Amino acid sequence: MSICITPLTLGGLDDLTAHTRRCVFWEIAPELARQAEEFADPTFEKEAWLSMVMLEWGSCGQIASDDGKPAGVALYAPPSAVPRSALFPTSPVSPDAVLLTTLRVEPRFEHTMVSDDLVDAVVADLVRRGVRALEAFGIRRLADDRPALPTATSSQTCSPSNCMIDADVLEEVGFKVIAPHHLYPRLRLDIDHNHDWKSDVEHALDQLMAAAELEKQKVVAC
Repeated sequence: MSICITPLTLGGLDDLTAHTRRCVFWEIAPELARQAEEFADPTFEKEAWLSMVMLEWGSCGQIASDDGKPAGVALYAPPSAVPRSALFPTSPVSPDAVLLTTLRVEPRFEHTMVSDDLVDAVVADLVRRGVRALEAFGIRRLADDRPALPTATSSQTCSPSNCMIDADVLEEVGFKVIAPHHLYPRLRLDIDHNHDWKSDVEHALDQLMAAAELEKQKVVAC
């Protein structure tokens, strides 16, 4: 298995996993979503939404692939672009945060690190954009509910159970609950913008020390 994570582009919509391409749970207001399912093509509506967000805001997704085949996807966007984000009992999303709407893997990758890799890629992208936090609405499930991480099968219909991220999964990758609720807590992952800067400084210091040690060895040899 060789997982590759790449940003979603306008030319890469066909790389989305099957369910994600047609799911409009987050992207369209509930009353309009019902009409879309009956009178319109959800796939077209989803692609139109993704195109709008990418043109106005930039890449809003990370795609995981294994030897060119879809393995998983993470989608995220400003809350203002996500109609359903205002309808939860724990709404609204914090004004300094971007909303993670989708974290989905193909069934064969359920017990791997693909979901962690996708979140890492999202955070890395948001660091470059200067975003302070990533938030998500989680779902609390009963013990006999579906698996914690939604799988990307095309046969699944849009519903909170199929389209929301399990709160436990979000906590496992570093999110913290900031708005508790028995069904739909809102969670937050603060982004450390000093992380990359500190890493660069540490790397530079290591290089300087290595160069100094090499110079010292040359002097001793003389």
